[in-house]
Amino acid sequence: MRIFDVAVVGSGPSGVSAALELAKSGLSTVIIEKETLPRYKTCGGGFVYRGLRNIPFDIASVVEREFCSTDVFFDSIGVKVTTERNFPIITMVMRDAFDNLIVEKAIENGAVLLQGQAVLNIVFDGTMQTIQTSEETIQAQFIIAADGALSPVAKMTGWTETRTLIPALEYEIEVPEADFERLSQTVRFDVDAVPMGYGWCFPKKNHLSIGVGVISKKNKKIDLKAHYRRYLATLGITTVIKEAGFGFVIPISPRTDGFVSKNVFLIGDAAGFADPIVAEGISNAILSGILAAKAIAESNRDAVLAAQLYQSKLDNTILKEVNTAALFSKLFYEKTRIRNLVPIKYYQVFAEALTDLFMGDRTYPEDYKAAIRRKLKSMIFS
Repeated sequence: MRIFDVAVVGSGPSGVSAALELAKSGLSTVIIEKETLPRYKTCGGGFVYRGLRNIPFDIASVVEREFCSTDVFFDSIGVKVTTERNFPIITMVMRDAFDNLIVEKAIENGAVLLQGQAVLNIVFDGTMQTIQTSEETIQAQFIIAADGALSPVAKMTGWTETRTLIPALEYEIEVPEADFERLSQTVRFDVDAVPMGYGWCFPKKNHLSIGVGVISKKNKKIDLKAHYRRYLATLGITTVIKEAGFGFVIPISPRTDGFVSKNVFLIGDAAGFADPIVAEGISNAILSGILAAKAIAESNRDAVLAAQLYQSKLDNTILKEVNTAALFSKLFYEKTRIRNLVPIKYYQVFAEALTDLFMGDRTYPEDYKAAIRRKLKSMIFS
């Protein structure tokens, strides 16, 4: 039986970022991945600049495209706004190559990879946790659950479901050359392409990642396939040469019953850290993995202190952001009649603010009510 300081379950950006940080800190770390790498991962693959800032190495080898501008369409009122920056707002990656690159960096720094091994059971005894995989048994003092939105590890540990899970549908598609050339020049978001949600068109190297998602928990029962077909028509796509569709759920609210239990730390989608306005999850996934790893390393493996440090780090970063964003999201997607009364010039203001968030140049205002009052007052008297 092999023994490690930390076992990270899941080889996505959150888990492997944690493993890389742990290994660099000198803690023995194992990554347990049920698939064989590289593996396809359902994801739009739009990596925003604020997430890129937390990657300590060059990812150029896995970049499909970079975009320094974005187009946002408000379909219900026929408004289009464009934002531009000097650095890539969104970098396009395919998750199989991107995730595998981070895994390689973690291994180079001393992490051990166990792939093709599903976690079947965990025995908790307070000090060392015993993990039974489909191939072997290992022990670790700490476990980091980075096993996605459905997180089997969270369920094994005893967490119940307190997150808001929203449905999304994504297709990887090949289209005629003329359509690809037309649609590959920019990143496109279509607000209201789905009621209480949006559609996206992300150009990759030689194909498009197109998807639709619902952002409000009030609109879960919806025919996403029908809205996807309508969205293709909105994009002017009449012929699809090849397509592969994948349904998935995105947690757009954090768990309300804590993020550490029995020496298990939840990160990424397992914790519910995707942005509630756009459902972008990679940047906060990476940050949460780094925060969990730093908490464990800084605690000198003191379990109680590690849990306290992780909670404190979350309170000052991710939680402060997503909790405020959730309130804005509810107003934005569920109060569309009010939103559509806003003067058109403020749609550009909104898009610029959202782009600043993508870039990591601003945060959501903590006193959101005061911010809204100020904005309404300026609209009325302008």
